Amino acid sequence: MSTTSTTGIRLHTRRPLLNEAFELLSSMRFAIALLMMIAIAAIIGTIMQQNQPMPNYINQFGPFWFEVFGTLGLYAVYSAWWFLLMMAFLVTSTTLCILRNTPKMMKDMRSWRENVREQSLRNFHHKVEWQAPLARAALAQQTAARLSHAGYQTKVVEKEGGTLVAAKRGAANKFGYIFAHSAIVVICVGGLLDSDVPIRVQEWVLGKEPFKGSGVIAEIPAKHRLGLGNPTFRGNAMVPEGQASDTAVIPRADGVLIQQLPFTLELKKFNIDFYSTGMPKLFASEVLVRDHETGKTFPATIEVNKPLVYKGLAVYQSSFEDGGSKLKLTGYPMTGAQSAKFAMAGEVGGSTRLDEAYTVEWSDFRPFNVENMASRDARDVKKGESLDSAFARQLGSAAKNANNKDLKNVGPSVQYKLRDKTGQAREFQNYMQPVTVDGATVFLAGVRSSPADPFSYLRIPADDEHSVRDWMRLRAALQDPVLRGQAAQAYARRAMPQSSRAEAMESQLALSATKSLEIFAGNAQAAGFVAVSRFLEKVPAAEQEKAADIFMKILNGTLWELWQAARAKDGLAPAKADEPHARFLQLATNALSDSFFYGAPVYLQLDEFTQVKASVFQVTRSPGKAVVYTGCALLVLGVFAMFYIRERRLWVWIRDDDKGAHALMAMSTQRRTLDFDKEFDTLKRQLPQSA
Repeated sequence: MSTTSTTGIRLHTRRPLLNEAFELLSSMRFAIALLMMIAIAAIIGTIMQQNQPMPNYINQFGPFWFEVFGTLGLYAVYSAWWFLLMMAFLVTSTTLCILRNTPKMMKDMRSWRENVREQSLRNFHHKVEWQAPLARAALAQQTAARLSHAGYQTKVVEKEGGTLVAAKRGAANKFGYIFAHSAIVVICVGGLLDSDVPIRVQEWVLGKEPFKGSGVIAEIPAKHRLGLGNPTFRGNAMVPEGQASDTAVIPRADGVLIQQLPFTLELKKFNIDFYSTGMPKLFASEVLVRDHETGKTFPATIEVNKPLVYKGLAVYQSSFEDGGSKLKLTGYPMTGAQSAKFAMAGEVGGSTRLDEAYTVEWSDFRPFNVENMASRDARDVKKGESLDSAFARQLGSAAKNANNKDLKNVGPSVQYKLRDKTGQAREFQNYMQPVTVDGATVFLAGVRSSPADPFSYLRIPADDEHSVRDWMRLRAALQDPVLRGQAAQAYARRAMPQSSRAEAMESQLALSATKSLEIFAGNAQAAGFVAVSRFLEKVPAAEQEKAADIFMKILNGTLWELWQAARAKDGLAPAKADEPHARFLQLATNALSDSFFYGAPVYLQLDEFTQVKASVFQVTRSPGKAVVYTGCALLVLGVFAMFYIRERRLWVWIRDDDKGAHALMAMSTQRRTLDFDKEFDTLKRQLPQSA
């Protein structure tokens, strides 16, 4: 019985090292070891997101591990030199294994293994003997006929002292090995054809370089562009509505390459359907394709899983983004006593100068935001507080919670970065409309220091007009010493009973009220409830709780008067002293305390927008796709042949005796199973039967 050897090919050479190296390379054990290493690399490439911007990896792993992982090439595993080298060795090793074993397997499939003797057949586990009242030749023909009827190929061989009937079935099992191993080679070759190796060759030989800057694609120099003859690539093209593109952007580790396309894609309209929850259900692009060579134009619709295939290129609907929506906003200062608002305009993808110190970079606009408003485990803008938990109020978040599905569309939002003169930036996300969180109607203003961090949200309570104006008015008044003094005097007059009002006590209470506002207004080191907590730390521990109650009572009363003073300054009537306005003041106080962690000199509220949608297409040329499909077909055939085709060999030795003829049957297989035992029992009953 033939077996597949795990050893490799040995060269007839006097150089032992070369002989051992070639034997190892062509051995099956080396191919299996390579498969294990490639599988481990594939696991790493699956767990770690590939080809992301380098700052994302720095934020995720830190400077030290970023350098280590970068040196190992883990950010682009499938195009790393060591991965491609392993693939090349695997292809070479597997090919040599096929070349070594295939001729022997083909020879074994054709062989009848007729050089057996009667004595060797007696050593088989599955054997049976019987006598028949027939001549030896007649019994041999009868046995061969019955075996053929059972599905066996047979051959009758005359031997010295007897006749041998050799039979075989399932010899195609050997094709399983050949097809499966050939599939590995074919799939690897197909993957190599679709890899970035051709692009790397162009970088090494033709001097192509990734473009690391920013600017208009049409102005990018030729050394950063790949021609129409590029055999394989996978790039992205973002096309806003009403615009066209004839290039694709191929991301590289240190920049991008520009791939020229043989046609122009013009996006006529982008269609998107939503579920009742507001989640996207279907999006498709209506495009006009213009062939550069013939000038031919034709319309097409590109949907998810329904690509446009033209001139060997496939254009897939990848995603959608903002294509430069026009925005109109109102800016509210968040520092100082000045509360004058101002108008501002922007375009997504562009930037607007805020003042001499800051520039606004418009990142994104979303007309729909489906959020889980049932979440109460919120992130806030505070970085940490000390002492009394009464001063630590968590703010609301529009972050999603997978365990609670109270999904609502909270309306449009704008996302932007505020960059200072040193190049440092914080990112903000502001919602256009107020939302109800924990029973309160608030405007959510998100902020984060890094793209890797989730947004933390400041809750600004909505006033009677569903705007932020009253809160902004109160914020500016808190920074105005004159208004703080007026509010303190008003609180002292209201707090002292008319019958027992004493000028000295009223003056003392006014000073305490002024001090409470001054502490709450804070300074560069601390403000809000953090400043109040630090002030109360100076009070003896036994009296802190009582002092905190008195302080908060004075602060709340003075803030009410400060709000009324601010409204009077702007010519507005005093707010009615009722439960809704008391609730507003409570939320406003919490937001004032948290606003010192907002980290921006201005709050930008979205007023109007003109949405411009853009489609993101993935453009690919994949010459290896058909090769990979062929390899997959071979793999399926090979696995089927190995697992479902069982090779069986059978011999019947027939010799003359006094009563006619004596027969000895032996049977073997590569894998002994219950089915094999049943088949042997069936043949053991059928072959000895008389005609």
